[in-house]
This record gives sequence, structure tokens and C-alpha cells, in this order.
Amino acid sequence: MMAASLLRRDKKTTAVHLKADLARTDDTSGVGQLQELLDDVLDPEKPAADTEALDWCKCLIAGGEGFEEFCKTVRSYDNATLCGLVWTANFVAYRCRTCGISPCMSLCAECFNNGDHTGHDFNMFRSQAGGACDCGDSNVMRETGFCRRHRLRTGENIPSIPRDLLLMSEMVLPRFILCIIQYLRDGYTEADTSTERDLQKVLQQLEPQISFLEELTKMGGAMRTVLTKILTNQQTFKELSMGQEENLYAKKNYDKYLSALKNSGLVSVEEKTQGAAADVTVGAEGGAGAMALLGTTAPGGPDESSKEEDQDAGQSVGQRKRVKLSSSTKDPRIIESLKHKCFLEELLFWTIKYEFPQKMVTFLLNMLPDQDYKITFTKTFVQHYAFIMKTLMKSHESDTMSNRIVHISVQLFSNEELARHMTEECHLLDIMVTVLLYMMESCLIKSELQDEENSRHVVVNCSEALLKNNTYWPLVSDFINILSHQSVAKKFLDDHSLLMLWMSFVSFFQGMNLNKRELNEHVEFESQTYYAAFAAELEACAQPMWGLLTHCKVKETQEYTKTVVRYCLETLQIWFDAIGFIDEPAPNQVTFHLPLHRYYAMFLSKAIKCQGLDLDSLLPDQEMLMKIMVHPLQIQACLSEIHSNMWVRNGLQIKGQAMTYVQSHFCNSMIDPDIYLLQVCASRLDPDYFISSVFERFKVVDLLTMASQHQNAVLDSEQERPMLEGALTFLVILTSLRVHLGMTDDEILRSEMVSQLCMNDRTHSALLDLIPENPNPKSGIVPGSCSFEEMLSAVADFKAPVFEPGGSMQQGMYTPKAEVWEKEFDPIMVVLRTVYRRDVQSAMDRYSAFLKQSGIHTGNPWPPYKERTPLHPCYKGLIKLLHCKTLHIVIFTLLYKIWMDHQNMSEHVLCMVLYLIELGLDNQVQDNKDNEEPCIEEHCHDSWFPGTNLLSNLHHVINFVRVRVPETAPEVKREAPPSTSTEACSYGQNSRRLSGNWRENLREAQVFSLVAERRRKFQEIINRSNTEATQVVRPKSSSTRWVPPGTPPQLVTEILEIRESMLSLLIKLHQKLTSRQNSLSASWLEDMDTSRHAHGDGITAIERILTKAATRSCQIKRSIQDICGKVCPPVPPKKNSPSDKKTMDKEERRQRARERQQKLLAEFASRQKSFMETAMDVESPETEAAMDLGASEVMESEVLYDCVICGQSGPSTEDRPTGLVVLLQASSVLGHRCKNQEAKKLPTSDEEHIYPADTCGVAHDVRLTLMQRFFKDSSCLQSVSIGWDGGVYVQTCGHTLHIDCHKSYMESLRNDQVLQGFSVDKGEFTCPLCRQFANSVLPCRPGRGTEGGAWHAPTNKKLCVLVKEVEDLQEKLGPFPTESNLSKEMELVIKDIKNTTQKKYMDYGKNPGSPDNDFLFMYSVARTNLELELVHRGGNLCSGGASAAAKRSCLNQLFHVLAMHMRLYSIDSAYNPWTKLTQITQSKEADSFDEERPEVPMLFRDVPSLLIIFVLTMPQPLRKEHFICVVKMLYNLQFIQALTALSTKFSPEERQAWSTSGALKKAANAERSFEALLSHAISELSKDKSVYKVNAEETSMLSSSVWSPQSIEFSLQQFCLPFLRLSCLLQHHLYGDNLTGCLEEDEFSSLAVCVGLLPSAPQPSNTVHSASCLEWAVSAFDLVTQWCAEVMGLSQMQAEQSVTLLVQEPQWAAPRLLQLPDNYNIIFQYYHRKACTACKKVPKDPALCLVCGAFVCLKGVCCKQQGICECVLHSQHCGAATGIFLLINASVIIIIRGHRFCLWGSVYLDAHGEEDRDLRRGKPLFLCEERYRVLEQQWVSHTFDHINKRWGPHYNGL
Repeated sequence: MMAASLLRRDKKTTAVHLKADLARTDDTSGVGQLQELLDDVLDPEKPAADTEALDWCKCLIAGGEGFEEFCKTVRSYDNATLCGLVWTANFVAYRCRTCGISPCMSLCAECFNNGDHTGHDFNMFRSQAGGACDCGDSNVMRETGFCRRHRLRTGENIPSIPRDLLLMSEMVLPRFILCIIQYLRDGYTEADTSTERDLQKVLQQLEPQISFLEELTKMGGAMRTVLTKILTNQQTFKELSMGQEENLYAKKNYDKYLSALKNSGLVSVEEKTQGAAADVTVGAEGGAGAMALLGTTAPGGPDESSKEEDQDAGQSVGQRKRVKLSSSTKDPRIIESLKHKCFLEELLFWTIKYEFPQKMVTFLLNMLPDQDYKITFTKTFVQHYAFIMKTLMKSHESDTMSNRIVHISVQLFSNEELARHMTEECHLLDIMVTVLLYMMESCLIKSELQDEENSRHVVVNCSEALLKNNTYWPLVSDFINILSHQSVAKKFLDDHSLLMLWMSFVSFFQGMNLNKRELNEHVEFESQTYYAAFAAELEACAQPMWGLLTHCKVKETQEYTKTVVRYCLETLQIWFDAIGFIDEPAPNQVTFHLPLHRYYAMFLSKAIKCQGLDLDSLLPDQEMLMKIMVHPLQIQACLSEIHSNMWVRNGLQIKGQAMTYVQSHFCNSMIDPDIYLLQVCASRLDPDYFISSVFERFKVVDLLTMASQHQNAVLDSEQERPMLEGALTFLVILTSLRVHLGMTDDEILRSEMVSQLCMNDRTHSALLDLIPENPNPKSGIVPGSCSFEEMLSAVADFKAPVFEPGGSMQQGMYTPKAEVWEKEFDPIMVVLRTVYRRDVQSAMDRYSAFLKQSGIHTGNPWPPYKERTPLHPCYKGLIKLLHCKTLHIVIFTLLYKIWMDHQNMSEHVLCMVLYLIELGLDNQVQDNKDNEEPCIEEHCHDSWFPGTNLLSNLHHVINFVRVRVPETAPEVKREAPPSTSTEACSYGQNSRRLSGNWRENLREAQVFSLVAERRRKFQEIINRSNTEATQVVRPKSSSTRWVPPGTPPQLVTEILEIRESMLSLLIKLHQKLTSRQNSLSASWLEDMDTSRHAHGDGITAIERILTKAATRSCQIKRSIQDICGKVCPPVPPKKNSPSDKKTMDKEERRQRARERQQKLLAEFASRQKSFMETAMDVESPETEAAMDLGASEVMESEVLYDCVICGQSGPSTEDRPTGLVVLLQASSVLGHRCKNQEAKKLPTSDEEHIYPADTCGVAHDVRLTLMQRFFKDSSCLQSVSIGWDGGVYVQTCGHTLHIDCHKSYMESLRNDQVLQGFSVDKGEFTCPLCRQFANSVLPCRPGRGTEGGAWHAPTNKKLCVLVKEVEDLQEKLGPFPTESNLSKEMELVIKDIKNTTQKKYMDYGKNPGSPDNDFLFMYSVARTNLELELVHRGGNLCSGGASAAAKRSCLNQLFHVLAMHMRLYSIDSAYNPWTKLTQITQSKEADSFDEERPEVPMLFRDVPSLLIIFVLTMPQPLRKEHFICVVKMLYNLQFIQALTALSTKFSPEERQAWSTSGALKKAANAERSFEALLSHAISELSKDKSVYKVNAEETSMLSSSVWSPQSIEFSLQQFCLPFLRLSCLLQHHLYGDNLTGCLEEDEFSSLAVCVGLLPSAPQPSNTVHSASCLEWAVSAFDLVTQWCAEVMGLSQMQAEQSVTLLVQEPQWAAPRLLQLPDNYNIIFQYYHRKACTACKKVPKDPALCLVCGAFVCLKGVCCKQQGICECVLHSQHCGAATGIFLLINASVIIIIRGHRFCLWGSVYLDAHGEEDRDLRRGKPLFLCEERYRVLEQQWVSHTFDHINKRWGPHYNGL
């Protein structure tokens, strides 16, 4: 009842009244009233969208005052010391590694800019998942990095909050929150109901309510405390959550909640008390083992839970643990805590159910600065963890959801204190590992590795969505995050059952993504699952492993390592049993994923390197080692097979896997541990066994025979060589790599850096990316180690980026220092680290270039041999590999084969063999092995070499060898073998089939077979380690030999006579390489100078080895001298052996090939030369030859043009015209010029602006509009030029072609579908010769080149005669052009020119499309091109000469085309300006009041425009004398205009003074004195209502400086210069006159002489007066009077406007782009949040126009007009379809040109001289002046199209 009356009153009074009631001590009535009111207001059955309730709440909370004021008041009591600002995805934040304690630390821009981070390692980043600002949180960052606001610990001095301020909030908010929860309960429907569930809709309706909560959190600490109380108070929750008994709605609502809980597999309160069974699992699917893991054995009652603890202990390692999800294995309390006890818990539950809506997440995170809340919330989050992950697995939007989950978890788990607390109290680790296991078990399949039928091993299926979409990453990332805290990691390592669980998790990935080699046909479908597999191993296995390893760095942590190693071995044993592995890997299968091996390897390595453990104590028995070695070795062999193209039928993806395996982000977790593990096995297993295993795995056993022919059962012959090279290279890597065998972290970093720099010069960021982040992170200096930067400066030099204006943009690069090439280049490391094989070649090429350059070696060098760091004592056994007979036999055999030129040997094989010998010489075994093992049955290869030491075996001579060869081989002798005692060697098992009598003959000669040897060793080792002899005889799983189809020739045994030792073979190879018989003399060793041996080719390598061997043993020294003394040519066993013929042919063939090559090169060079000549020397078709001939011949000599398509040369004719390849483009560059030389600044704050009013384009527009108000339109249109904005610029590459050839060329382009970036339909093409972009062809007119001879002849005619002649020429109508191909083409070009620019830039007249308008456009095209050439020449003609532009200029042709077109319009003689220039006309007062407006006075007209009009409308060709005459007359007008303009700037007194002084000089030669003319003009203009009255006030202010004759003279020259420059340029193009260079101060006189205004005798500069150039045809004073009268006679015009038109500004500064700030951050911070002026929104992709500073939305749909996006629109408006935009969020510049666009690059570079496109790295960027100049230069010279290559269409979408 009460509520109803309250509701009727207005909200404010009610609130005040209630607040007063509640403040009393006895508040019962107030509470009752409030509750009743709230029951009504917050009725959950009302629709949520109704905001009435929200308004009531705001009012009640504020207690009657305005909500805004209330917020302010509460904020003043804010005691928070943390920033805690929460942001969502795409927000720009900062991370400072110098200040961060946790790697996840981040700061908002405000806190970052207010803190001091100078010199720190920070970067800006765009948040992916969202985050929160950590400023003020000393758990996450160091206090020195706090910003000013949060450093002050504001909390202490804040007054305590008055009780009644938040009183209402405490009463109202619980009900409000309950209301939200009730809505959420109501709105939720399960996914499987028939109705389409629409959770979004529910959330949208709740938007205002949740936003309100968010607002509350932003009120600061005081309000957050209230909210925390409400959210965590269990009592309130109990009272409100279930609703009172009588309220039916609340009961129903609560039931919904319970059923949701139940469906989620969580246990609700009631059920628990009834002891009901809780079945967590969802259905009964789940695959093998999933139920075992999560199948919850239903507890029969409360008592059962206590038994759980006992189950743990009784579990034997190796069995799968049974784990419940609903209860932790350790602690039954977790079940109960999932009955929600407070609002916070239920809110989180619904947040999860609704898949983490952004608003809810932000609200929950905004509360985190409150410590109590943080702890409770983290607990709640951990309790719901399993449920969160289950929801994630089911979600359709798993990506968004993952981001939101991590957004929360990163804030909670980055804090070590909190993470430890959760681990202890809530079993966080158990929960995480369990959930991870549960997650992976949903996608397991049977492993097919090894024994497909009987395998019991299960692996994850990489094609499942869970792995493909990386759905597991939030979980794994949280796990890695908490393992980074030492206290948590130690807990994990202490807990054995957890470790065991983890190992079983890791084994799910062991052997995943198995590849089977396709032998017959190519796979149909290339699966890309390997991405998922590599990502999974890296993220789910390797990263947690690195996390754990960081805590195992010291002796105290030995126990942890031992435990992990023990569990690794146990799990590996389980794995071997599960896949049924005995001793041979299954053929043709490989998996790159062996995480168990890698865990084992990395913990071993850590134990030895950091913890001082003994290796042997951690190793298993020999048999286990043999098993462990098999799979990593299989991977190494397969890498070689893949590169030998043996897996090509598996598609490209297998290459992708091989590359990813060694790629920089993976190598330290994949290939490095594998190689290390193999090194460990090699150091502990029998070396003969190991070596023979390697050759067998690499399938090259059959190749290792002395015979010249053999059969290989497993390889094709073209694969033999790469496989042999692979095997040897692998052995070299294995024996020489020291990454885990004793190198310090600094040495590792150094060698990684050197190997990357040797492959290619690298940018800083590429290098950071390419160097594997071994546990020493690159950022933050690891104590006691060298930082990345120091190391970089030690090994590399910085090459700053260089700029060629036409070249590509280069980045700053680092290149290795010379001493690095000399001493540290390590080809082995390079081979190990290259992803692409070409990089190895690249490194070698760079190395040889360095040797050539520094004069060390000129030939083709071999990879240098590098000394290694000493081995750690634990691994000394590795050296035994180099000293075992098997290896020596292989080396001997290979040396022999290379010397005999057997097939499939290569330089690389020899190189590796020599490398192995040298490694053996450098690493001697200490001989204390005598007592080690009794010789069990004599080894079958004892007969080869007496011992195992390489030194003693080197000079051991081998006489006879028995081989098995095909009958057809040349070795087969027909006679019986000699019965000498021989030493036999045969590879392959065939040796077993020897017949008895042979055995008798060669009793001492044992037979050697690699495979047999390995088998025997294997048995031997197993016998030793296994007492039960029963296990010894194992069935052989597969025979290594399969008989190939077809019958191979029978094998027979032959005996070869060898009589060589390794030494003698080396010396003979030396002879062979030097191709000299006695390359080494007997005394050679004494003369050796050892220093020059470090670099060189094979010859040097052999010499180096011989020298080393000789210094280590005198015996060898003697042997060498003996052999060298006996120098003998190699005698192959059979004279008819094909190898002889081969070598001979080889030489001959080489010779012939060389000759062929020379011939080709010569031909190519001559072609290139001719091309360069045509490309460079296309004169603006003026042939100098023509100039030298007499005048008479000149008339006839026609210009010949070469057509670049058909190659013919000939004149251009009417029927078959030739044309110049041109590019027409609209340009507004001229229009953007300003008066000021300084470029305008880009505004970077709200105070700065750019005003466009002072640009050239605007000034001309204003002038024309003003004229059109008062004067006749047709006259206006001839008094100015347009084309400042949107003028058409014509440029050519100088090549010509027949127009019909061009047409067929275009046809062929149209049919050619592969078009690169240009559109043929728009007439675009590239020049067939130089490939420059073009879009039209400008016809060349038939006839001569530039006017020669008679047309040039100097004239003696009087001026008046010439004036008359010019007048007559103008009267004469041009002959109407006849219809011909030429005239048609000319018209087409005119059409092209008109289509180039937009309509608005052509129509300035009152009636668009009129002839006058057309006329104006035509002559303006000429003007635009002349003006632009002036700009390109630097704005003046001082440099003179036919500049580069002129050589390629097409102005001559352009003028002819324009002239022909303009002859169609004749100028009405009555209005011909020429008469006004040269005659005194009678004033016709009578008709001046006629219908039409007056013409434009001569003084207002633009003189250069008149010049171009005259030249273009007179008959062509024009005689030079007439041209000069026109220039003279126009100069007079220009001069008088200069005087009148100047006179308006005088003060009245000065004007008076000049007027009188000038009047006195009217004596002789007055027409050539500026004083006289000035005084005359002043008096004329002062007559009527004077123009001078206008600015009398202003000028008096300005003219503090007095005008002297010198300053006047200077101003006059400056005023006339632009006209003179244009005239000279025009004359240069029409008549080919050269432009003479001069100094800037002499420019005026030099130009005046050039156009004939001054006699050619150059006077000293100071005497030249501008007035002395005047030459009048009639009385000067009369003419001036007449011109002034025109101005004075304007009745309608105000004086101001007259002055505006009088004062023209001919001088403009060069066009400039805006001036940009030095630091990019200034631009970024101001613009990336700035709202667009058009749509008032902050654009997603903001861009800036660098020409005018406009701020536009790139690709923004908001600002689209007629389907065209804003950037394209702006480019049309501002640059006539050329736009230069800086993309704020990417720091790059894009160029829009017409319908195409390209990425130009960036003008901002970081400290290392490289771009940061898309700001991915976020390092500070600085303006690169050179680049910006290049950009500006390309804009001004219109060369974007030619220089930038990558253009694409933008379809108006930018």
C-alpha cells in the first residue's frame, strides 16, 4: 500500500524522505518503506528494457541529490592506490620490460606517459584479449615505474567517508543485483531446447543495468568497498536468492537456476545433502580413457569422500589416475563450494553460462583494485575453472570466449602471492592438470606408429577442432603463467602424483600427426594438420617445460630434476611397450613430435649444466638408450630424405614440417633437444654400433663399397648423393655441435647471432625474431650474461638505410664484422639453423665475397673449419665416434671412391669427410681403455685397422679388398684370384653367401658388413644388460632388403688390389685437385706456413689436415715424406675403366661449354648496349644532325622515329602517324603551393590548424570568380589560366611507336588475362621497351623537328612591321585540317586529355562546354606543363641546359596538338587583346552601356596566359621573330602591371613624391625609365574615385621602410621574372634554343637576353634595369593612359576589388608536403582517438592527408558517398585523384592514384632504422628526413606510377 503512494510522488522527494528515515537510530519504518518500494520498482517480471527502475535506483542511491553530483562526492573519497583501468580488445597499451616483474605487466597510455620510462625497453601494443592497467601494483611491476598519480600512495590522506553517504547504496544495491541475476536466470535456455536460443538478446536488454554497475565501480574505492560487501555477503544471498515462500515467481526462478546448475554437471546444494549420485560426465562418449579420468565414482554417502585420500597413496605409478571433475582428488570441500554462497559466485556462474559477455567481464575486472574482492573472486574463479573450460569446449565462439577468459585469468594469476594462495587452498594445480587431461581426452585416437594393429598408445587427433582452433590455449596460457612463479612451480615439482599425471598428458602428444611416406601416387588431399601439431607441442608441452626449467637452475633443486628425469624414463618405457617397439623403427614413417624425449633431454642438459649432477646417475641401461636413440635418429634421416625429394608424393606439407622443425621459434624445443639426446646416446653406446646405425638409417649402406658399381635396394641413384651428404653432415653436426655440451649462454647467443647474420644482413627485429629464445629471454638482462644489444654491437656493424630516389625503401641492417667472417663463421651452425637450403648457399656466397674483397682467397672457398669449445667432461665419450674402425673404414672407402671418380660422389662429400678427419685429429681419446672390456670374439673388422685411434690408422696401408659386384662390373676378373692373404670388405648381407672354398682361401680375411655388425653389437649389449638369455633372440620385424622387381645381375665376389692408406689417398686427392703430378714435394712440410690455412678450398683443407697430422705424430710425418717422394700418378685397376674416358670427356666438355657461354654473353652484351642507347638517348625528337646541314636541306630533312614495337624507323606521316608514349595525369601540385617557403605544420593538438586560403589554387579561383562578377565571361576566360588544381600533366619516357602498332599492342594486352595492376580498358599500358606506365599516345606531327634555318634567322625588321605581321597572322584563319589518320588521332588525344581530369576542373565558364570554356582548358594544359617543368627545375632557370626533364619532354608535340585544336576557334578581331597591346584605340563611349559587361582591363589580365594564347592561335610553325615580338609587347604590359601593383603599396606621401620626381624625368628616353612611367601611372590612377584610397590606413602602418630606387627595381624584376621564365622555356621547346645557366642574381638579365629583350652583350649585373628591356610600338604614355582608363572606367566595381585584381601575386614557393613531428607518438596519441569531423565517430582506421592535413576514415562505411569511401573521395577533391595518406594505426603511407593504390612504405623508422608496419613491435619511431624528402620529390615530379611497382585496384573502397 505504502509503496503505491510513494511511487506516485516524484523520485527526488521520496529519496530525500527515505534517506532521512533511514538515518535515524530507529530505522525500522524507513527500512520497511524502502523494501516495499523496491519490491514494486525492481519487479523482475517487468521487461528489462524498461529504464524506469534504473532511474529510481539512481535517485535512491544519490539520496535525492543529482546523480552526477553524488558521483563527484563519492569520488572525492577514493582511496585506491591502483589504477586498474580495464580495457577491451584493440585498446592501445604499453608494456615496459625494465619495470615489469611479471611478463604480462601492462600500463594504460595515461599512466605510461606520466611515468618516467626514458631509456627503458618498452613498447606500445594493441591489446588482443583486453587487459588492465597495473600501475600502482607492486606485485606486478617495480615502483620506480609508477606514474605520478599512483606513486603518491593517495590512500593515506583521504578523509574517512561519512556514514550516511553510502547508506542508501547499501540498502538498494543488493536488490538491484538480485534483479539482474533473476533476469539472467529467466533468460537462459539450454542449447538443446527446440527454440533457437538467443542469449545476445537477453544481454542487450540488460545492457543499461550492467553499464550502471560498471559506472558504480568507476566511482572509486569507497563505492567498490560497498559493492564488495554486497557481492561477498553470504547472509544477504541466503535471504534474497531463494525468495520468500509465498512469492511464486521467485520460487520458479530459483528452480530455473537449479536446473541450469544440474545441466552444467555441477552439484547443487539440496542434492548434495540428500547424498544423491552426481554424474558429472556429459553422456558416455569421450573415447578411450576419458571416463577413467573423469568418471566420477558416485559416492554412496557423505562418508565415502574420506576414502578418496587413501586411494591416492595406493596408486602405482604408470596406471591412469582416476580423477573426478566434481571434486578435487585432494579435498572434498570443493564440491560444496560449488553451491553458490554469495552473489559474486552466482554472477560468475551466469557470466560463464552466457559465454563471458564483455560488459560483465569488464564489471568483474573493474572491481579488482579492492583487495578483499580480489581474493574472493579469484577463489570463485578457481572453483569454477573446470566448468569454464567445459563451457569453452562446447562454445561456438571459442575465439572470443578464450580472449575474455584470459582477460580475467591473466589479472589473477600474474600475482605470485595470489597464485600461491590458490595453489595451497584451492588446489589450483590439480584442477588445471586435471582439466587439461580431460580436455585432450575428448579427441584421442589410436596411434599408428610402429605396430599399427596392436598399438595400445593413444594420441591426440590433430584434425579435431580443439587442436585446430587452438581452443586449449587459455588453459595452457594460465598454466604457464602460474608455473612462472617459483613457489607454485616448486609445489608442482614436489607433487609426484601430479608429475605423473602431467607425464601422461605429455604422452598424448608423443608420436602425434604421423606421416607415412607415399610410395606410389601423390596424396589426393594435403592435410594441414601439422600446424596444429607443432603449435600444440610448443604451447602445451614445451612452454610448460621451459617454465619448469627456469626454476631448476641451482644445486638446491637437484631433487626436482631427478624426479622429472625418473618419470620421463618411466613414461618412455610405458610408451615403448604400448607401441610394441623392439629395436627397429617401422619403415617409411616419421613423426616430428617426441615431447617425452625432449623433456628428458632438456632436464638432463639442465642437470649437468647448472646443477652439477653426474650424467651416468641419470641415464638408463644400454638397451633403453638404444631405444631412446631410434626415433630422434629417424627424424634426422627423414629430414635428409625430405630434402632429397623422397617424400615428394606426400605434397608440400611434409616440406613444411621439415622447415617448421628447425625454424627459429621451434628449434630450441625440437631439433636441439633431439640432437643433444643423440649426442648423449652416442657418448654412451658402442661407437661402431652407433655409426653403423646412422648409415643404415640414412639408407646409404650399399653405396659404401670399393666397387665402382653397386645395387641399392632402398634408394634411387639420384637420391644416393644427397642422402650420403645428409648422413655425413649429420655426423659432423653431431660431433661438433656444443650448444648443450659446454657452451655458456653468452657463447650460444653469439653463435646463433653470427650464423643468422652470415646468411643475410638482418634488421634488428628480424634478428630478435630469428634467434631462438633459449630460456634466457631476450628482453631483460639475465644476471651475469651479456645482453642482446651488447652482443650485437660486438659481432655486427650497423648499415644505415640508403636512399636512391628511384630505388626501393631500404631498412637499417646489421652486417657481420670482418673479424667475424674471418674467425667465427661456422657453416655447421648455419646448416643446422637454415629453414631454406638456399640460405646455406647465400652464407657461402657472402663468405667467398668477403674473402675475395679482403684478398685472403680468390677461388671458390670451402666451408671453413672452426675450432670448438671444449666438451664438458660428462660428454667425453662422444669423441669415441671419431675414433672407431667403422667410421675409418667408411672414410677410407669414400676417399678411394672420390679419387676413382665413382658416381654419386661430390665435393660436399669430400668436404664432410675431411671435416670428420680433422675433428678426429683435434679431439684425441685419452687411452685408458685397456681394462674396460675383454674382447668378445674378434671383431670382424680388426683386419682392416690395427686399433681405433685415427692417428695410427691414417698411415695404415690396405692392400687387397674383397668386394661383391654385379657380373657386369669392370672389376670382374676372369682369372683365379691370387691366394695372398687379403683383407676383405663387403657391405650388405650378401657376404654371408660365400662358398666354402673361398673361405679356405681367405681364412684370415674377415668379412665386414655394417648391418651385420650392428646386429651383433646389439645382441652383445643386450646380453650384457639382460641375464635372461631367452630375450636375446628377437624376431626380426622387417628385412632391410626387399628384392626389387626385375632380376638384377648376379653378384660375384672380386678382389681389388688397393695398396693405399688414408694418407696416400689424401695426397693423391691433393694432386687431383691441383691437377699437378707433384703438387707436394718431399720437403713440403718444412716450408709450410700454417697461418694461411684457415680459409681456402679443398687443397688448403688437405694441406691443413696433413700438417696437423704431421705435427701430432712423427711416424705420419715420415709416411707423408715417403709418399710425396714416390709421387706417382693414380693407377686405376682397369685400363678400360670408364672413369678415364670420363675425365677426358669432362675436360673437353667443359672447354666447349665455356666457349658457348662466352658467345652467348657477348651477344647478350651487344643487345643490352643497343637497348641502353635507345632507352637513354631519345632526344625530344630533335636530331642534332639536322642542325649542321645548310638551311636549304633542313627544309626537307624529316625527323625519323623508331617504333619500339615493330622496330622500323621512319617519319611520321598523315596516313601512318607515329606517337610518343605518354602518361596523362591530373595534378593539383601547383595549386598547393603557398607564398611561404616554410612547409605548413601538421596539427597535433586542438589549438593548431591549417588554413588552406593562402594556396595558389584558392587564390586563382578567387580571382576568376571576382572577374566573372563584373566582366564579360568570354573575356574572363582568356584573362587567367586554370589547371592549378586538377590540371593535366603530360610526361613521356621518350619512346615512340606507330599508332597502328600501338592499337594491336593494346588488343594483345586486352586478351592477356594476367594484368598487373593496370586497366587496359582505361587505355593503360606499359611502354613495350622500358615498361614505364603510360595511358595515351601523343601523335608527332609530320615534318621537321624544331623550327630551323630560316625560321631562326635573326631579323632586321622594324618593330612596327613585326607587330603588323603578327596582327595579320592572327587574322588569317588556319587551313581547316583535312580528315586524315593524324587528325583523328589528334582529336582522340584531346579527348584523352579531357577525360584525364574531372569535370569540375574544366568548367569555369557560365555555360559549361562552350567553346570559350574549351579554349581556356586547352591553353591551360600548356600552362600547367610549363609551370610544372619550372617547378622541377627548382623554380627558376638558373641551372640552364636541357635538364633531364627536357630530354624526355613532350611539350613540342603537345603544343602542336593543342595548337591544331585551338585553331578551330578564331579570336574575334574586335576583342583581340593584341590590338589593345599595340594600338591606341578610340574610346567608344557610346556603346559601353550596352547589353553586356565590359571586357577585362589589360592590367587585370594574366600575361603568361596571353602569351600562350597568342602562340597557340597563330598559324604553325611560328617564326621566331614573331614570337620575340609577342614577348616584347607582353613584357611591356607585365612591366606596367608591376608598376601599378607596386604603387598601391606606397604610402600616400611616397606616392606623391614619386609622382613628382618621375614627372621631371619625362625628358629623353622617358619611355624606358621606370620613374617616368611610375609617375604617369600614379597620376592616371589617381584621377577618378581613386583605387589608392582603399588601403591608405593599412599601408601607412606597413610602410615603415622607405622605398628606394633599388628596392623598387628589385620588386619589379621579381614581378616580371615568372613571365620571363615562362617565355624562355616556351622558346626553348619551340625553337630548341639552349638555356644558358647563370647565377641567381643574374637570372633576370640572362633571361632578358635569351628572349631578345636585351642586346646580347652581357653587361655587369648591377647596371641592368628592368625598364631598359621595354620597347614600345606606340607611345608608351598614351598606352598606359589607355590601360589605366579601363580600370578607372569600371562603375560597378568597388575600389577594393579593383585593388585585389591589380595586385597579382606571380611568385609562389615550391610545393611542399606538411611538416611532420619528429616523434611518431605525438601523431599517434593525438589522432588515434580523434573523432572524424564528418561522422563524429572515432574511425577504426584513421588516416591523414599529408598534402593538406585532412583527417579521414580509411575504408569507413560511415563516410561513404555514392559508394565511394572517404580516402578516395578526398584524393579526388584534394589532389585530383592523387592522394598521399599516412595511416595512423599502421605508420605506413599509402598512395592513391586514380583507380589504383599502393603501399609506399613508412617515413617513420625506429632506432635501428627499420619500419614498424601496423605498429606490431610498438617501438618508438622517428621521422626519417631522407625518406620524407623522397616521398615529396615523387609527389612533385609525378613519378609515383613509375617508381612504385606494387599497384592494385582499390574499387573505391579506401
